[in-house]
Amino acid sequence: MRKRLVVLTGAGISAESGIRTFRDMGGLWEEYDVMEVASIEGWQKNPQLVLEFYNQRRRQLKSAKPNAAHLAIANAENDFDIYVITQNVDNLHERAGSSKVMHLHGELTKARPVNNPNNIIDIGYNDIKWGDNIDGYQLRPHVVWFGEDVPMLTEAAKIVQTAEIFAVVGTSLNVYPAAGLLDYAPKGCPIYLIDPNDVNVWRNDVTFIKDKASVGVPAMLKMIKDETP
Repeated sequence: MRKRLVVLTGAGISAESGIRTFRDMGGLWEEYDVMEVASIEGWQKNPQLVLEFYNQRRRQLKSAKPNAAHLAIANAENDFDIYVITQNVDNLHERAGSSKVMHLHGELTKARPVNNPNNIIDIGYNDIKWGDNIDGYQLRPHVVWFGEDVPMLTEAAKIVQTAEIFAVVGTSLNVYPAAGLLDYAPKGCPIYLIDPNDVNVWRNDVTFIKDKASVGVPAMLKMIKDETP
């Protein structure tokens, strides 16, 4: 019986694929006011600006490729029952070959009309233009903005509770409510945290691998396999 490995990933895993993050030096927050382009208030104030911001992100994603960390997680499905929970809106986990991926904050390659959050359509890497609509309702990116609920959070917590091994990759654990998922890892479940930066962790049962994802993930997987009977 393969062990259930639940992996929570954040912006750091995709940064190595050239996906710009908001928080890092040279990141998007230096170029954009996050509340102008990634909040429900920003959408209500200037939807055209928000659409163009995400159109740019989609164009960038089209040329990006999964890196060694994405590929290692996908390939590890040969040895573990893996479920990826990602804070990222890119599709690099899927393109690497991961079969079970939950997007907490939505998906960049999908859109929905403003009147119905459940009417989700696949747009690939195409732009969303002002005036694009379904039944007269403007399309918006299928992403969770600041000021909006995270609808997948409860389901994600249930998945973390099933973990026999839990890994956190490339996230500062500063973004709530996603960071709170760490508290749902079962007692006695080995927990690994991979990040090149110092991360404040409130649990004392975490193995910290201070390295970038492309190096730390393969190292963690080897460590787990060596320790698994």
